[in-house]
Formats: sequence, C-alpha cells, structure tokens
Amino acid sequence: MPTYDYFCAKCDKTYEFFQSMSDSPIQKCSVCNNKLRRLVSGGTGLIFKGSGFYLTDYAKNKSNNSGKSEDKKPDKNSTKKKSKK
Repeated sequence: MPTYDYFCAKCDKTYEFFQSMSDSPIQKCSVCNNKLRRLVSGGTGLIFKGSGFYLTDYAKNKSNNSGKSEDKKPDKNSTKKKSKK
C-alpha cells in the first residue's frame, strides 16, 4: 500500500497515512479539524529488472564473450587420477 503525505496549513502539521489507492483522500486534520492538503511525494525507489532498462543501473562486467562463460584450464589437482596399489 502506498504512503500518502498530508499537510495542515492551520496547525502546520504533516501526516503520513498508509492507504489503498482506491481509498478516498483524508479530509480533516485530527488536531484542529481544518482541511488537509495531500502532498505530492517522490515515493520510494523502484527497481526495474530485465532487458530494456537503463544499462547503468545494473552494470555487468564487460567481456568479449557477450555473456558466454569462459573456458578455463582445468586445475592440475582436479585432473589427477588416483593410482591403484
């Protein structure tokens, strides 16, 4: 649910309310019963994941293989076979 900010000009008080988007705006200040004004806020940051968004947001290391895994030489210890006695 989004958070909405309201401001009362008479008592100089700011309120935050968690409301559904379908709820009607709050009309009256709980302190002085004056009319409230809903403020426009920046909200929280949104994260868009996937292709088609800004490349700088989720930068990956540059490689010449265009996403393919690199072929690595096998480790010497991992390729040794155990000898039978």
